[in-house]
Amino acid sequence: MAAPMKVEIQEISQSKGRGFIAIHPICEGEILFEEEPIVCCQFLWNAFYKYAACDHCMKALETAEENARRLCNNHTLVLPHPECCSVNKQLYSVCPHCQVQYCSEVCRDTAWGMYHESLCTRQSSKDPDHPLEKLQEIWRNLHFPPETANIMLVARLIATVKQAKNKDLILQKLSKFCRTTKNEEKEIAHKLLGAEFQAQLDVLRTHTTEALHEETVETWFTPEGFNSLFALIGTNGQGVGTSSLSTWVNNCDDLDLPSTDRETLDAFIDKLYEDIEKESGNFTNCEGSALYALQSTANHSCEPNAEVVFPHDNFIVGLKATCDIQPGEEVCICYLDCCQRGRSRHSRQKILRENYLFRCDCSKCLLEAGDPEETSSEESEDDMEES
Repeated sequence: MAAPMKVEIQEISQSKGRGFIAIHPICEGEILFEEEPIVCCQFLWNAFYKYAACDHCMKALETAEENARRLCNNHTLVLPHPECCSVNKQLYSVCPHCQVQYCSEVCRDTAWGMYHESLCTRQSSKDPDHPLEKLQEIWRNLHFPPETANIMLVARLIATVKQAKNKDLILQKLSKFCRTTKNEEKEIAHKLLGAEFQAQLDVLRTHTTEALHEETVETWFTPEGFNSLFALIGTNGQGVGTSSLSTWVNNCDDLDLPSTDRETLDAFIDKLYEDIEKESGNFTNCEGSALYALQSTANHSCEPNAEVVFPHDNFIVGLKATCDIQPGEEVCICYLDCCQRGRSRHSRQKILRENYLFRCDCSKCLLEAGDPEETSSEESEDDMEES
């Protein structure tokens, strides 16, 4: 029997809308809930560069050793403690029609029943003239790494509606996500593509319509409706990252080893990550994005009391408390990455306004309300690099 929920969704305020409120005491480190996404998809450039992931749950398909060899460009590398690798290739399966890879028959069959039947090209080798292949190629030419979105997440969303036995139920779930105004939707859609590609939305819409038109959601294929889809994934999409190497490292940390062996292993891992950083930089994971019905309800705070985790190294997301939380307290996560959290109030507000279209009034921002309206030096350096 599943553990009872320790949070419930309540109306927080007119500006925030809904959010999570603790209804029972929550201890630091406790997982508040776990959930599978409504839809999830690996980023296209990530897959193009051979970051192999299950096409459904995004579980990494390379062994830890294969992953490490590719990332540090050392094809003779041997990882110690192979028993710490969780990958079992004997369970892998492929779509018999298009050869897309899955970590198991369960994922293959689930994907087929949910969306893949509509997206399967029925071809064992890629045909560049197939509407879906053309759509992906157009997207890759518009949206270069670092990736923040994926046109195939939109495609899977449409295909999920197309194949749903209860289409109203899917549409009802989607209606509960964060909503924006028409002008904001246009702003988000353009930001996802980049200013230089704003005119390409119609090109994407035309090819998406050609590949996947669905009468149930006819409005999605209008210019306004297509903007709405991009706004939906822009404001509610959650990044997903998986790595067989990270899982191997975590399992190695749990080994009970003599102190000298532990020091040797730790030195090996440190050197491995140094080599990977030199060769691959920060691009170490299989990466994608997903829409989660529950997780998307969590509001932002610059001083959060919870964080998003992926406890099973696949697309299952969890919310974990980062401190003790009392009944009646709102449970918040931080929408900013680790580097952005340390920036000035002005910089944090700028990032949140541009990416999520709201002004933060968390306790940290209120405490720093009197600080000078100055951009953090880190952000200024980033802007200079981009220009």
